[in-house]
Amino acid sequence: MEAALTDKAAPLLIVNNIEVVYDHVILVLKGVSLEVPEGGIVALLGANGAGKTTTLKSISNLLVAERGDITKGTIDYRGERIQGLSANQLVKRGIVQVMEGRRCFEHLTVEENLMTGAFTRSDGAASIRQDLELVYSYFPRLKDRRTSTSGYTSGGEQQMTAVGRALMARPKMILLDEPSMGLAPQLVEEIFEIVKRLNEEEEVTFLLAEQNTNMALRYSHYGYILENGRVVMDGVADTLLGNEDVKEFYLGTSRGDKSFRNMKHYRRRKRWLG
Repeated sequence: MEAALTDKAAPLLIVNNIEVVYDHVILVLKGVSLEVPEGGIVALLGANGAGKTTTLKSISNLLVAERGDITKGTIDYRGERIQGLSANQLVKRGIVQVMEGRRCFEHLTVEENLMTGAFTRSDGAASIRQDLELVYSYFPRLKDRRTSTSGYTSGGEQQMTAVGRALMARPKMILLDEPSMGLAPQLVEEIFEIVKRLNEEEEVTFLLAEQNTNMALRYSHYGYILENGRVVMDGVADTLLGNEDVKEFYLGTSRGDKSFRNMKHYRRRKRWLG
């Protein structure tokens, strides 16, 4: 991916030194800062529990439902402070989150699920229908399955439905949480290829949280690595892919032979923290 994009594009989203606490006690994010340039694909990387999903929910303001609260820092979208806005208000401003685990309405058909994404729109049925056809052009499999009950579709089809539903809201930015979870490698590649096309052809900005570091960095322009609620490394995607620490701890492709004993030692010793 081209590094120039993140260098030249103005930030669409700025997260500045946020701390998140659950149940007034549990500190989960410890001063996370990041920027998402307009027209970019930015990846949030790290192991399970690193704080990726919490970061996305801080932006979409879905923490409240889980008794979470931003106790420090700011989040600005297009120059506007967005803490405290409802999910409905954020969707109208162009921010949509695709939740981890798809979260389709299992009793509705594929097309009914897609139409729920247009709930906040008021630009008329013809425009909504046009966007539905646009979604089908990116996900032809969904058009074939449009009358099927979502609960009986495959995991890949449900992920496509979730992304398509987000597109129906005409977003400027999609927060995409663990798109590869539970999917076969071939389907993961297909989903990421569609994300790339949506970014290039529809100019949708993406902030994606992903444990599949290799796949995420291949399709992103920039990446942030989180660990224990902190950003421990960030950089242009190609640079991160070539970084020896990233290879060692997240890709499992570091150079040289290491014994199991040494690997345990290396896993405990994060060189970028030392």
